[in-house]
Amino acid sequence: MIAATLTTLAACGGTPQDSRSALPVGFVNHTIHSDAQLRSIWAKAQKNLAQQVDLNPLQRQNNPAIAAKIKPGDPRALTEMPHQLVVDNEVDVSSETLFIATGVQRPDPTGLIACAPPCNVKYAAAYSRYQEPVTKYAESWDDEGDNFELILQYEFENQILFALEYDLKWR
Repeated sequence: MIAATLTTLAACGGTPQDSRSALPVGFVNHTIHSDAQLRSIWAKAQKNLAQQVDLNPLQRQNNPAIAAKIKPGDPRALTEMPHQLVVDNEVDVSSETLFIATGVQRPDPTGLIACAPPCNVKYAAAYSRYQEPVTKYAESWDDEGDNFELILQYEFENQILFALEYDLKWR
């Protein structure tokens, strides 16, 4: 299921800013989920990155012949915290809009939202911005339990990797 989930995840560009770390630690939570649940997902993202760093899951998905760029775990991930990270959902793009824009047919709810440039895809299950830290996801994932957590964990990993100055081009 992770592979299927990764097909619709994307990172959006940006450059690190020292001012991010000056913000108070925590989330600006606009979701139906508790702060404790978001902290738990963040901790899973930290632990995962401390074990290994996958720098090109999206690139490999588009071309399985491309070699994986897996780096050893980065222990700095364990100390990286969210600094007023806005976490919010958006209404899923309609199946009609998705079909017109991409030719892809999916039933409603599609599980996708529009991802504005500089995202590397037009629609995604979730995306992150980094200058003003934001993670958004498709509203229909709210009730999807483990899948919701995997989607958010991936985006939280991107937030952490950005703070640690990794290249997110293929994340």
